[in-house]
Amino acid sequence: MPSTVSQEKTVTRNKILKHKIVAIIRLKKQSDVAPLVDCLVEAGIKVLEITSNTPGFEQEIKNARIRHQHILVGAGTITNTKLAQRAINAGAQFIVTPNTDKRIVSVAHQCNLPVLMGALTPTDIANAIEYNADIIKVFPAGSMGVDYFKALKGPFDSANLMPVGGINLNNITQWFDAGACGVAISSDFSKVITSHADKQALSQLVHDYLTDIPTD
Repeated sequence: MPSTVSQEKTVTRNKILKHKIVAIIRLKKQSDVAPLVDCLVEAGIKVLEITSNTPGFEQEIKNARIRHQHILVGAGTITNTKLAQRAINAGAQFIVTPNTDKRIVSVAHQCNLPVLMGALTPTDIANAIEYNADIIKVFPAGSMGVDYFKALKGPFDSANLMPVGGINLNNITQWFDAGACGVAISSDFSKVITSHADKQALSQLVHDYLTDIPTD
């Protein structure tokens, strides 16, 4: 019988895998975060992460959790256990790292949170699996290319590999065809919303991405 801890963590992980797309919010001004979150959620995004190098990221995680209780809000760019604990205290529902660090997994799992752990090389991925990372974030995927990702899926065919970095509307289908369990999008979604036109443009972009995501 799985523990309550494992069940809670697994439910969150499965929701991320089900929705297949994570919107990464990385902005220079804290005041720009809430309008962007609202726009993304209204457009259909179900999973988003607010990066730790976004000013006021802890408060914005709290705000997003309050305003949008039906979506998952995680913390990204978590590079060490201190940041992980800050994110957990703020109410993050999952942790995303750019690096491979088993101590972050330990801290997150103690609090029932899944980890999307950054890895690039075969050794990184093997380590992330050994550390019990819930999803392995292949980063920066775009710099290496789809063929590299396909090569990784050979020995790691049973792992949940999520490419991050360089994913766009022109290549998203290629990544899914290569075996991606999902994707995370940063630059296309981290927009400053200052007008109705901005909102309409981003909403259409989100719609286009969601249309290109395969259904199970």
